[in-house]
Amino acid sequence: MSNTDTLSARERITVLLDENSFVEIGANVTRRSTDFNMQEKSVPADGVITGYGLIQNTPVYVYSQDVAAMNGTVGEMHAKKIAHVYELAMKTGVPIIGLLDCAGMRLQEGTDALAGFGKIYSIKAKASGVVPQISAILGNCGGGVAVMAAMSDFTFMEKDNGKLFVNSPNTLDGNYTEKLDTSNADFQKTASLVDFICQGEEALLNAIRELVSILPSNNNDVACSEECMDDLNRTLEGFEAQTADPAAALAEIGDNNFFLECKKDYAKEMVTGFLCLDGITVGAVANRTAVFGQDGKEAETFPPRLTSAGCDKAASFVKICDAFGIPVLTLTNTEGFATTVEEEKTMARQAAALTAAFAEADVPKVNLITGKAFGSAYICMNSKHIGADMVFALPDAQIGMMDAQIAAKIMYGGEADLEERAAEFAAHSSTQAAAARGYVDSVITPENVRKQLLFAFEMLYSKSEYPIGKKHGTI
Repeated sequence: MSNTDTLSARERITVLLDENSFVEIGANVTRRSTDFNMQEKSVPADGVITGYGLIQNTPVYVYSQDVAAMNGTVGEMHAKKIAHVYELAMKTGVPIIGLLDCAGMRLQEGTDALAGFGKIYSIKAKASGVVPQISAILGNCGGGVAVMAAMSDFTFMEKDNGKLFVNSPNTLDGNYTEKLDTSNADFQKTASLVDFICQGEEALLNAIRELVSILPSNNNDVACSEECMDDLNRTLEGFEAQTADPAAALAEIGDNNFFLECKKDYAKEMVTGFLCLDGITVGAVANRTAVFGQDGKEAETFPPRLTSAGCDKAASFVKICDAFGIPVLTLTNTEGFATTVEEEKTMARQAAALTAAFAEADVPKVNLITGKAFGSAYICMNSKHIGADMVFALPDAQIGMMDAQIAAKIMYGGEADLEERAAEFAAHSSTQAAAARGYVDSVITPENVRKQLLFAFEMLYSKSEYPIGKKHGTI
């Protein structure tokens, strides 16, 4: 089957689930509305196939919108079927997957269709943080359906046929599809919603299977992959040369060199994704200064600074990890905040959100300082000061207020011995100085990074914290 072939709603479920494992629910449900001659229209299963099955023997609930039945539009009973499988997923504690291909709201059903959307939104909000919610955009996903996707934990999008929009491109002031298609994958990959973009429906459905295999089934489960066959004492030769691109560095650290990057084309200066250490799933957040091409050379470079988009990307990822009990690893290399007029509008707010996400997370948290760790930006990146359980640093890492040369100029102005003053300040920005004060637990060699991190997470496996009683934070 080619990458451009489109599967039916039922075929999508067949590819997604283990062979012969799907059990349909509500196959005979159909619309109640008779307005606008609806009684004369056949709407099989009311435009959505719902049920349950297995992914690599993990139970899941699934719904697949059927574009062949009134364009998959959401009406009263369509929404009721989706809400029902959500209720079952929460009761049984298993993930729920939505395969979206929909022309939006069923206009013939008016306020009943509106009420249906409200019911879906309500149940998705209740399920948030209880069971993983995954959405796949395989056709149109517009208006209220886009909100459904945005309320999920992870969103996949098919590159050729997926269309994601709140308002269609032609309705945007000064825009039209030929000028800029804001609904296509090329545009959406640089926005904040889509986690994974895949070429072809089968590739997308198999990517969902891979994600489900490393996620916990619910907020009380443990996220594990298959039994680890990798060497627990494996050393990482040349690791320091890869730290500029954490996607490469994290793949080196993980079992069998596995790293699954989320939102890889959005805020590239911040990397988020999953790896496994001794079979346990770990979420990773890392500062990036370069993207390596297939030839191993730098294809893109970025300043070592936090951006608003990067903080937003990282904060939402940390909250997902914390909700489902997934430990968090950070690779820190930042010298400050981005310095542009546009960033100044949002930087403080997004940095605060990132700081709060790390500080509130009660899962095991480990930080590895790979380069610079300067000022408040460093504090935001899972520092010991906001709750990291263990902090490691590479020997050449720098920890302190700011670059020593800049600090010397600020403190001593035009004095002649600035180099000497800078060297004095640098001595207070070393990993040894931070370790002497307990801000760094160990200075570790690059080749021993994997086993040191693995041992740290194993020791923290049974970590238990009881948060202060409150309704919720406001940051």
